[in-house]
Amino acid sequence: MNPLSFILLCLAGWINREQQDTIDYLQEEIKVLKEILGRKPRFTDRQRRRLAVKAKKIRFSCLKKIANLATPHTLRAWFRKLAGSKYDSTNRRSTGRPSTKEEIAELAVIMAKENETWGYTRIRDAINNLGHEISRDTVSNILKDHGIEPAPERGERTTWASFLKQHWNVLAATDFFTVEAFTPHGIIRYQILFVIHLATREVHVAGICEKGKGPWMEQIGRNLTDACDGFLKGCRFLIHDRDPLFTQEFRAILSASGVESVRLPRRSPNLNAFAERFVKSIKHECLNRLVIFSENMLRFVLNEYLEHYHSERNHQGIQNKIIRTNFDNPSDTASLPQTRLGGLLNYYGSKAA
Repeated sequence: MNPLSFILLCLAGWINREQQDTIDYLQEEIKVLKEILGRKPRFTDRQRRRLAVKAKKIRFSCLKKIANLATPHTLRAWFRKLAGSKYDSTNRRSTGRPSTKEEIAELAVIMAKENETWGYTRIRDAINNLGHEISRDTVSNILKDHGIEPAPERGERTTWASFLKQHWNVLAATDFFTVEAFTPHGIIRYQILFVIHLATREVHVAGICEKGKGPWMEQIGRNLTDACDGFLKGCRFLIHDRDPLFTQEFRAILSASGVESVRLPRRSPNLNAFAERFVKSIKHECLNRLVIFSENMLRFVLNEYLEHYHSERNHQGIQNKIIRTNFDNPSDTASLPQTRLGGLLNYYGSKAA
């Protein structure tokens, strides 16, 4: 399989993850039906948990179309009961063998989700290494209660989210967006080309022009792949749409530097979702709230926003962290409000000395 087909296959699977959740739910229903063997449905608590966990991932409107053993309202009620059972202390008052500590159960679930090929024995040994004595059967019961399949079934199906995260360090994406400026010569539309590194969310403005042409794009390709400070240094694939400015010469320059150009299908913006999300952010937070009067002003505004974007803004895609942290320890110095672009961009924290 060539690299283009490989990346397109990955991205298509990422978009269709809801379909995979639906398939998982239907497969679980089939297992439960086999267990019931045609008798009047009388679900055990474990069966309710398994169905509720799978149903939680599916939209209510979709669930109404596929749920056969129980109504969507019943499935959601089971999940609420499952969530509420976390705070039920009834079992603590009963006699007999004490239940597994909640922190150990959570640890077993985390290990199973992060290591899809680990079986019950491997998880037991890893927990024992942390100083918690636990048996293989206990691990089996914990995972079954949380609707997690055994390793043979779990290991055969890698989620697209996990797969893409394992390859993000070599993936980058690029796209254009436009800005209108009111100049003495009339309204001029500028094209801005940017590149985003998917793993870190770091963004680089590759070029700004009024009318892009082939030679301009070729020079940008050389800048991006420069061996010393090129933004694509270390990347293996560059995702972009079918804009005519991504010429064959531009793609040849990338290929000569070891960066494979991945052209997306027509009319498929969702396959370049990270780049599209940055465009929405910069326009909503900055550009749509300003009137640009010249190219120099546009460059200044972009530089200010990128500094804010990289060093002062939290990002949900990286656990609400800042890409480049430049603040002192908040326990040592008082947080102070800081502004950019006359208060358009605000952030809080004292700058490091």
